Amino acid sequence: MGVSELTLEINGKFQRADDFVAPGVIITPPLDEDYWLFRVKVSDKQAIVGFPKFSTIGIGFQQEEDWNTNLPYRVPADEILRHIVHNKGDPEISDAICLEAITLIQGMVAQIMQQ
Repeated sequence: MGVSELTLEINGKFQRADDFVAPGVIITPPLDEDYWLFRVKVSDKQAIVGFPKFSTIGIGFQQEEDWNTNLPYRVPADEILRHIVHNKGDPEISDAICLEAITLIQGMVAQIMQQ
């Protein structure tokens, strides 16, 4: 899959799950592979997703070996990739494709946040 073939998908059926933030307590919403608002497929079996988490949008891989590895969309794309890359799952997926996918999601979130 080449960078020019990447497509940003928006999950029109998305239902936000409850998360909880209180002094000293943060409870993550129940996350699974279908919990995404934005998705960019980077292979037939893997995608980078953006999803609501607390007061921001988290970005990570849709399929994860270890649960809950993501960073907020405002973090630079290369830093997000360094943090989540171990969940790539397929060495054939290039870092360049992942960076472009992250950037696409960041751009969409930034547009929405400005409205």
